[in-house]
Amino acid sequence: MEQTLPLTRKQINYCMECGVCTASCPVSRELPSFSPRQIIKRAMIDPDGDLLQSRELWACLTCARCSSRCPVEIDFPEFNRSYREEARKEGNFPLESHHGISQTIARLQTRELKQHRTAWAEGAGTFRDTGDYFYFVGCLPFFDVTFRYLDLAATESSQSVLKLLNGMGIEPVISNDERCCGHDALWSGDIDTFSKLARLNLEVIRGSGAKTVIFSCPEGYTTFKRHYPKYVGDLPFEVLHLTEFLTRELPGAGLSFASSDNGAVTYQDPCRRGRLAGIYEPPRQLLRLIPEIQFVEMGRNRENALCCGTSACMECSSCSKAMQIERLREALQTGAHTLITACPKCQIHLTCAQGDAGLELKVVDLYTYLLGQLSGDETKDRRP
Repeated sequence: MEQTLPLTRKQINYCMECGVCTASCPVSRELPSFSPRQIIKRAMIDPDGDLLQSRELWACLTCARCSSRCPVEIDFPEFNRSYREEARKEGNFPLESHHGISQTIARLQTRELKQHRTAWAEGAGTFRDTGDYFYFVGCLPFFDVTFRYLDLAATESSQSVLKLLNGMGIEPVISNDERCCGHDALWSGDIDTFSKLARLNLEVIRGSGAKTVIFSCPEGYTTFKRHYPKYVGDLPFEVLHLTEFLTRELPGAGLSFASSDNGAVTYQDPCRRGRLAGIYEPPRQLLRLIPEIQFVEMGRNRENALCCGTSACMECSSCSKAMQIERLREALQTGAHTLITACPKCQIHLTCAQGDAGLELKVVDLYTYLLGQLSGDETKDRRP
């Protein structure tokens, strides 16, 4: 198990004397028995011991709030992830949410299969089989079915993305052969499934001739950017989050926005695109393109933002629900009645909690919001 302890002696010594991680951890606030520092200590004392059978490995959100504050830069999410790989080998598995449907779909996609993933795009806009830009849609088509009970259409977001790109003169590649990025498999220790999905996706993108792959999903973006190179080598294309791309290209694309009359809005920073990828300003810059927008920040924002409470579609608990309700109330305290996010899972989890708590707050996808604010004739036939 030594390979799972990539820590220097200086990091270890500091860690044993510190505690910033535990004090910062949102799980520790809800479950006082949970402590990132104690997990590291247990791993150091007995690497092959009972930690591999513990539930604490799965309770961690891997939200990186601890590592973003760590004075010696211990990457606790990655540390924890490596132990999950070993725990799975020992028969210690996570509690999968929604009856494990997301994990089952991911495993099915490692096989030879015929998909019709582009149905959502037909009639929404124009796309290609080959070209310079590949829009990696991710699991949105499956979320449409899985989370229908929340009255959410996840592909409303991807339809909005396609219409925005078309409005900028871009007809992206959207492929029926794309698979799940493997994010959930990776963070639940299922490296075999993750590696198969990574290789299949790389083959599909190479076949499209794309030079740039664009992601609206933070999980897909971070998985490609941080983890694919470790398992499949250097990527032969540029990886961009859509907010980065739009911030760079949208101001000169000839599109304009109408003045906002939607009242005050606030914004949720997703962990995967925030603390794990360091992208904070592009979504805010996009919102500020809208004239007279009433944009207000929550007290905890950017690297201090509170996680939406669940990661990798597993271990959804009363602890998760408490965090979600806390975040929704924080949004309402700003005076906003619209919470904008650029992460499909943030939208799903916060919408679920909002319904349970009966809070009057609309949780809206960033790209759908931007599309709805296009001015004049530019909105014609572009709204999903």
